[in-house]
Amino acid sequence: MEPVKTRLFSRASWPEAKRIAGLLRLETVGGVVMLVAAVVGLVWANSPWASIYETLRAVEVGPESLHLRLSLAEWASDGLLVIFFFVAGLELKREFVAGDLRDPRRAAVPIAAAFGGVAVPALIYTAVNLGGGPALAGWAIPTATDIAFALAVLAVIGRCLPSALRTFLLTLAVVDDLIAIVIIALFYTDDLSLLPLLLMLVPLALFTLLVQRRVRSWWLLIPLAVATWALMHASGVHATVAGVLLGFAVPVIRKSGEGPGLAEVFQHRWQPLSTGVAVPVFAFFAAGVSIGGLSGFVTSLTDSVTLGIVLGLLLGKPIGITAATWLVARFTRADLDDDLSWIDVVGLSILAGIGFTVSLLVSELSFGEGSAGYSNAKVAVLLGSVLSALIATVILRVRNRVYRRIYEEETRDADNDGIPDVHQVDQPRAGGPRDFSATTTPGDGG
Repeated sequence: MEPVKTRLFSRASWPEAKRIAGLLRLETVGGVVMLVAAVVGLVWANSPWASIYETLRAVEVGPESLHLRLSLAEWASDGLLVIFFFVAGLELKREFVAGDLRDPRRAAVPIAAAFGGVAVPALIYTAVNLGGGPALAGWAIPTATDIAFALAVLAVIGRCLPSALRTFLLTLAVVDDLIAIVIIALFYTDDLSLLPLLLMLVPLALFTLLVQRRVRSWWLLIPLAVATWALMHASGVHATVAGVLLGFAVPVIRKSGEGPGLAEVFQHRWQPLSTGVAVPVFAFFAAGVSIGGLSGFVTSLTDSVTLGIVLGLLLGKPIGITAATWLVARFTRADLDDDLSWIDVVGLSILAGIGFTVSLLVSELSFGEGSAGYSNAKVAVLLGSVLSALIATVILRVRNRVYRRIYEEETRDADNDGIPDVHQVDQPRAGGPRDFSATTTPGDGG
């Protein structure tokens, strides 16, 4: 009798991996994983073993001949983070083709809010750093909203909040990310090399052709995606833009015109890798700034870069988002969702001050790794994001209690008859007198 052969790494033997992937698709889990990675990096960078952390960040790997010998920190920001932007690109396209951004009337308010949430923080930062010279390079740092982190906080604190609130935040953050991508491409490209940029269009076109034909073979698509990324990196344009372009290339609607398409499939597959690996590794390397103890932290707070970023995230975001939302609702036919109140918008706009992932990336692009401006910017991003999350939590937790009380009143069924009491106000009780006054008119004879 032949021995039974066991298949290694078969799909049937991966139940735990599937469960982990399912967990990583949850917003709350993704936010916690990212936060833990950032805290570990920050604590390590300020511990007695900080030199080991810095040595780890500086380790270089990759082929020198292809100009891809990068440090681990650079691989995290220029390489792994492309996965995050690929997933963001997929979500962006889904919103434009089949989501809330498809209807201009529904999308008008959150789109205007996103532009307001970008413009006002940039103006505040610029005003604080008008005489700062090189400090002005960081004007775009407080303009970003971290989708994953903001939605994770909202999911934890607002289980009874209206679903319209999440939709508003998601649409706002998606447009915010698109603006951030354009800013990175236009303002943070130092030396543009046209030949690699033109050559990049070849693998991108082939990738687009294949996915438009619904080809899912990884051995074809991944090499083309890597080639697109490598040529984008060589061109001088930040390589994360390649992730967005690849995401935009994937079709959303099936050929039949019904239901979701390849974009949803790819997002389902790549989301765990983005949430569980790419973003946490980037957060681990990006958040590790040496504060220099309490005195160093206080000194950092007096720097104009730090002040501009914190004020931009903490004040600029809520002022810009709330003001833009009010202006659109006041002077156009677009209106706020009926399920939302203005205090909800204020709480949500403060929550949008969580910059984190993209803000840390723009900080590196603005000042360069290892500079004093970069260190102060990272402190400011972490501080502004944490304060925004805490203040928004207080406001939205209060609103969550209000909506929970409304829900409980609307679903209370004291008689256990399957009909909520709120719908039985005008109903006669069994066996009791009936009131026909509501249906009887004068002259009917009673």
